[in-house]
Amino acid sequence: MSLIKKLGKSFVITTELGPVKGALFKESLDKAQEYISLDGINIHDCPMANLRINAISMASLIQRDLNIEAIPHFTCRDHSLLGTQADLLGAHALGIRHILVTTGDPPKHGPYPSKPVYDYNTFELIKLIKKMNRGIDYLDKEFGGNTDFKIACTAMPTARNLENELKRMKKKIDAGADFFQTQVVYDVEKAIAFSEKARNLGKPILMGIMPLKSVKMARYMKDNVEGIDVPDEIISSMEKEGKTGIEIACDIIKEIYKSVDGIHIMALGDVKGTNQIIEYVRTLTDKS
Repeated sequence: MSLIKKLGKSFVITTELGPVKGALFKESLDKAQEYISLDGINIHDCPMANLRINAISMASLIQRDLNIEAIPHFTCRDHSLLGTQADLLGAHALGIRHILVTTGDPPKHGPYPSKPVYDYNTFELIKLIKKMNRGIDYLDKEFGGNTDFKIACTAMPTARNLENELKRMKKKIDAGADFFQTQVVYDVEKAIAFSEKARNLGKPILMGIMPLKSVKMARYMKDNVEGIDVPDEIISSMEKEGKTGIEIACDIIKEIYKSVDGIHIMALGDVKGTNQIIEYVRTLTDKS
């Protein structure tokens, strides 16, 4: 069953491809081959404005070689209006059927003197993709045939103003969003509170899970990353009880899995850790 058909009907698990080193895509494919029982793999579009292989090309290789549905990210940062439509037609021709729409990290975060394009924002990009699904371009002219994309969007469960975040999600849905993959959550209460309200929007939600590598990482995330709350009790459990990030991730999933349609694992390329989480989730969902 395809990813989009599973969404909302069975518990879905997606993850992210770790960084691909330059042209060494074969190494990443070999590593990703070790994932078990996944429904989809996301591919970042030059995160933090660092050079990475084109996300659409890598997504095509994943689907061809691994037979796993891919979800390439597509940023507003780098693509002109003309180039966007050409790239989307190319993605469709290569068999890509899912696109995650995102603004993209500004070029100032990266090493190159690049200039951002931003011919459109995320809401406009969603609308454009939906138009192309109907066979018409930005100017409402038929281009011959049509694309067939499902659109993923991001959401922030721990946003300071949850009502505003829900309004943004509704705006994305009105533009044409089909499902959401959220930012990372560690606060179970906030995750459940978000899910209970967001489910009223009527679109599947995959909750973001990122195993903490260390206490240092936990503290950094808590103090420096906007929109991510790491409760003190989690940090304490790592310091005093020796709990691992994988164990904490599984504890969180146990509390929230009945409130969401799936999880999106962001394990920074840790295949072994991701597989441990997948195996744990399968034991939970098989019992349900």
